[in-house]
Amino acid sequence: MKPARRPPVPAAGARRPQQVRIIAGQFRRRLLPVADAPGLRPTPDRVRETLFNWIAHLRPDLTQLRGLDLFAGTGALGFELASRGAARVLMVERAPALAAQLRSLRDTLGATAVEVRVGDALAHAGALAREAPASFDLVFIDPPFDAGLHAPVLAAIPPLLAPGALVYVESREPLPREATDAGLIPLREMRAGQVRAVLLERAAGNDRICPDSRIAE
Repeated sequence: MKPARRPPVPAAGARRPQQVRIIAGQFRRRLLPVADAPGLRPTPDRVRETLFNWIAHLRPDLTQLRGLDLFAGTGALGFELASRGAARVLMVERAPALAAQLRSLRDTLGATAVEVRVGDALAHAGALAREAPASFDLVFIDPPFDAGLHAPVLAAIPPLLAPGALVYVESREPLPREATDAGLIPLREMRAGQVRAVLLERAAGNDRICPDSRIAE
């Protein structure tokens, strides 16, 4: 397997982009605004492009995927998934103003598969586990890096995951042990500056792991 192409490293002091674009699918090239909000750090276009190439390789029929974005922010990950035809995309965003912006974008795009909920990611993870366990095939975990949320969220999500579900994590540090404790196996990894982007697969209930499921350096 060829190594993943490394996205360009942002220059020191680079400003947050004012917009990000949807890369592919029915909403291709549509621009999403990036609000000036604390901790908001949209996944760059090049990183999302690589991520969705991974996902398409591992799960060629994206129309069957049910996605959950627990820290939706700009909606870049969730709208990209919806654009590519996912069956369902649930976005969770704590900030009411950002959630309202996500709903407005959903309505403007006509993204009928998208649902937006306002509230705390951990609280929603617990509620969703009770409402509809094992109901997500792809989960995005991209919280503010300094919030200390990676470990508790990784510990909370196993009940949400369908057999063979994929989990995408952006972090600054190596994955905490909660990822292993949750039965998640790393399939792909890339770095963009100080950011680690890792795609994992739920091992429990799988009878095999994709034969080329090694971490891409």
